[in-house]
Amino acid sequence: MYHTIILPLLTAWYMLPAYMLMAGYSILEIGIIFTLINILSIPLTYMIGKLFDRVPIRHGLIIIDALDGVENVLYGLSYALLGPLMFSLGLLVGKISRIFYPLYQTAEKLLYPKDRLEEVFAWHMKLLLLSEAVEFIILGYIFGTLLPKPIHYAIEFIAIGATSMFTVMYLVKYLPRLDAKERIRDVFTFKFDKEFKAILTIEALEIIALYLAPEIVLINYMMIVLKMSFFQVMLVVALSALASLLAIHLSEHISPRHGFKVISLYFTLRTGWALIMFLILNFYAILAANIMAEFGNTLTLPFYRSWIFSKSTER
Repeated sequence: MYHTIILPLLTAWYMLPAYMLMAGYSILEIGIIFTLINILSIPLTYMIGKLFDRVPIRHGLIIIDALDGVENVLYGLSYALLGPLMFSLGLLVGKISRIFYPLYQTAEKLLYPKDRLEEVFAWHMKLLLLSEAVEFIILGYIFGTLLPKPIHYAIEFIAIGATSMFTVMYLVKYLPRLDAKERIRDVFTFKFDKEFKAILTIEALEIIALYLAPEIVLINYMMIVLKMSFFQVMLVVALSALASLLAIHLSEHISPRHGFKVISLYFTLRTGWALIMFLILNFYAILAANIMAEFGNTLTLPFYRSWIFSKSTER
């Protein structure tokens, strides 16, 4: 329910590139800023991981919401005050916040009942995707049609940042501390065999491929190259979420013995997505391609995760 409540705030992830493009930044300048911030955040990842071997998980989740609030306020202030500096500071704060995100999975593993994990995770995904489909369309229409100017985006960023005060209070009131002594102490070993090396190779290639076409590339392509609106971008995201909702339902009725066939289907659909995006320059082709890719990605997820988990053994 917490993730469902905060989901509308994630529209900021799509609003930021659109806002920067409307503010006059080129795709190259935005790419350079994003790259520099990623490099600066690298040493922080290791430090934060070591820190939360000893610090209660709840503290980390509170830090995420607080940092997300500061990040969005900085984006809003960039409209009238030191634009490039505020953008860069906001991106750096946001990158630090993202480093903490694995704590969500840690908290879920501790809090969800072990005998009903599959059921809980299914509802977790269904609620999130349904919320995304409905709310992204509404917010996309508001900021793509009714309030499309940079000043409107700036005000929305500040409003999103202000909501962090309430989400922080929610976490303080309702979430257990999740101290180190409460955590799972099982020790796992990995089978680092040829199959696991294949998984690593697939992961590396997919990460490289996806980093060549992040959200900023899609938004630049649709809004600047093809002259579409932010509402159309949000329609693509929202309707792709509905396709993912269908994929979750179907995945629950597919036997695990067909897992590798499903994984193969995903990579086939992803290749189709790339070809359609490259060859056909219109909104409906982009919509169909992204629906296809997200459907395949979500359908594959439980089988791919199961394959990865099969390479670890508890001792």
